[in-house]
Amino acid sequence: MAEVEETLKRIQTHKGVIGIIVANAEGIPIRTTLDNSTTVQYAGLLHQLTMKARGTVRDIDPQNDLTFLRIRSKKHEIMVAPEKEYLLIVVQNPSE
Repeated sequence: MAEVEETLKRIQTHKGVIGIIVANAEGIPIRTTLDNSTTVQYAGLLHQLTMKARGTVRDIDPQNDLTFLRIRSKKHEIMVAPEKEYLLIVVQNPSE
């Protein structure tokens, strides 16, 4: 568990990072550095998007799998690292 804490602290110190969310396989937040309503919104929506993206990758090539998802909008950049048991979501301000 100390290793997880250390990793989250290291990510949080990167320039422009607004927040970090760790969600379980169902998209339910386990750890977060954001407020509750923002966390629930991001985790739920990004879980759905990640599952659709993973399905699309597998439809194209059944031997393949989604390893990373990066979304950039005018305000934020959202990076999602999906694993079997959890999602790691990092929200950052790309202009910083």
